[in-house]
Amino acid sequence: MSQDKIVVVGARENNLKNITVEIPRDNLVVITGLSGSGKSSLAFDTIYAEGQRRYVESLSAYARQFLGQMDKPDVDHIEGLSPAISIDQKSASKNPRSTVGTVTEIYDYLRLLYARVGVPYCPNGHGPIERQSTDQIVDAAKNLPEGTKLQILAPVVRGRKGEYKSVLQDVNKAGYVRVRVDGEMYEVTDDIPMDRYKQHTIEVVVDRLIIKEGLERRLADSIEAALKMGSGLVTLSFESPRPTGEEGAGGDGVQELLFSESYSCAECGFSMAELEPRMFSFNSPYGACPECTGLGTKTEFDIELVCPDRSKPLRDGAIVPFVYKSGEVKDWWPEMLDAVGRSCGFDASLPVDQIPEEGLNAVWHGLKEPISVIMKYGKTERTFKSQWDGVIAALRKRYDNTESEWVKNDLEQYMSTKPCPACQGRRLKPECLNVKVAEEDISFVTRLAVDDALTFFRGLAKKLTKRQLAIGERVVKEILERLAFLENVGLGYLNLDRNARTLAGGEAQRIRLATQIGSGLMGCLYILDEPSIGLHQRDNR
Repeated sequence: MSQDKIVVVGARENNLKNITVEIPRDNLVVITGLSGSGKSSLAFDTIYAEGQRRYVESLSAYARQFLGQMDKPDVDHIEGLSPAISIDQKSASKNPRSTVGTVTEIYDYLRLLYARVGVPYCPNGHGPIERQSTDQIVDAAKNLPEGTKLQILAPVVRGRKGEYKSVLQDVNKAGYVRVRVDGEMYEVTDDIPMDRYKQHTIEVVVDRLIIKEGLERRLADSIEAALKMGSGLVTLSFESPRPTGEEGAGGDGVQELLFSESYSCAECGFSMAELEPRMFSFNSPYGACPECTGLGTKTEFDIELVCPDRSKPLRDGAIVPFVYKSGEVKDWWPEMLDAVGRSCGFDASLPVDQIPEEGLNAVWHGLKEPISVIMKYGKTERTFKSQWDGVIAALRKRYDNTESEWVKNDLEQYMSTKPCPACQGRRLKPECLNVKVAEEDISFVTRLAVDDALTFFRGLAKKLTKRQLAIGERVVKEILERLAFLENVGLGYLNLDRNARTLAGGEAQRIRLATQIGSGLMGCLYILDEPSIGLHQRDNR
C-alpha cells in the first residue's frame, strides 16, 4: 500500500463516471470544478464516507451501536485512507442555549475550573464561606423551638437517573425503614416506582423526633450517621407546632434546611452543597436560573407594545389587544377597567398619560383585594366581585391556555424578549454566581471577548494560591489552547457567551475548524466544504 498518496479506483457515487484519481497525502489538496461536476461526491460521499465507515468498523460492536454508520460508497477500492473528519457548511447550532463557549468546549473546562478552584462567597455580603462542622449542624437543630417535629434525612442520591434498587437494598440492610423518593415517603420494602430514564432524589429517614430537653446525644448521633450516609450532606425537615410570626416560618408548613460539611456562612447561616461542575451549567436545573431556566432572556408581554399610544383613554382603546379590528373594545374589559379605577381612585376614561403611576401599576400587574364590577344589561344593572390579576397576567393566561396558532401569533406581536430580571442575563442561580476565581465569577469570564479572555487566563497564575494552581493548572492550559486557536482563525472579537444562532456562516465554520484542530490529532484526513466561504479576504490565507 502506498504511504504517500490516497488512491481512489472506480468511483461511481452519484454523478461520478468511474473516476480513478491519486491524491497526495500530507498536503493541502483543492478539488475544483463547475457546480454539479461531482466535487462533493468525490470528497464527501466517496473518500470521507469510506474513511469514516472503515474507522467505525474498527470499533467494538458495543461502540458501533451508538454511532451512525455510513453506507459503503459505490467505488471499486480506496487505498491509503486515514480516519476522516468532515467540516462542512452546516449552519451553526439552532439551540437557543448554545454559545461560543459551549460549542468550543471552553465552557466545559470553565465549569470544571470553578467547581475545583472556585471560592464561594456569602450572597449577603459576609465574605468567603467555609465548611460546616458537625457541631454547628447539631447546634442548628437544637435551636429549633421545643415541640418541633424533626426528621433527619440523608440524601444518598440527588438528581440522578436510574432505578437504584441496589441502593435501597443497602439501606434496608443498614436497618433503616423509611425513605423519601422525589418528595414522597415510602417504606424501603415497598415497590417504589422509579423510571430509570428520569432523575430521582432518594433520602433515607435516619431519625424522627420531637425537640425537647435531653435529646442532645441522640441528635448528634443521628446527624453524624446521616452525614456519613449522605456523603457529607444532611437535610433537616421540621414542622413548627404553631405560627412563630417570623418571616419564612409559621403554621404547620414543613420547612427544610440542607446542611453540608462543605460550605456555610458563620454570620447568617447560608449553606451550599459541595461545588460540582453541574452547578455552573445553565443546561442543568442545579445551576440554571429558575426564572428563565438558563436562557438568560424572557419573552414577556411588553407594556410599550400593549399600550403604544398613551394619549388614548384607558377604557376606550388604549390597550390594543382588547380592541377588535373594527375599533370596538371587547366585551367586559371597559367595565373591568372602570372597576380598577374606582378601587384605586382614578377615572378609567382618562388618557393613560394622565393616570397616576400607582393606578397604572394596578392596571398592568393586578390588585390583591377583589374589585366590584358593575355590568349593565339594558336597564338592568348587576354588581359582582372579581379578582383582578392585571392586564399582563390576563394576556399571559390567554396565550398559555389557547390551542389556536392564530391567537398565539396575534398575541406574540405584543411580546418582546428582554434580559431575565432575576439573573440579568447571566443564566445561573445567584449562589452559583457567588463562586469566584481570582475575584471574578464565571459570568464575568464568559462575557469577555476571546482576546480579553486570553489576557485574563495568561495572568491568572499570579492571582491563584499554590494549592489552586496545582489543582487548576491543567484545566487553564486546555482553556488557553482553545482560546488561542479561536484567535488564530480570526475570531478574537467574539464573546464567549455570544449565542451560536447569531453567528455568521463563516464564523461558525471557523469555530468548527478551530475546535477540530484544537484536538491536536495527527494523521487525520480533514475534508472541508468550501472553507473560504464567509471569510474576510485577509483570512483566506
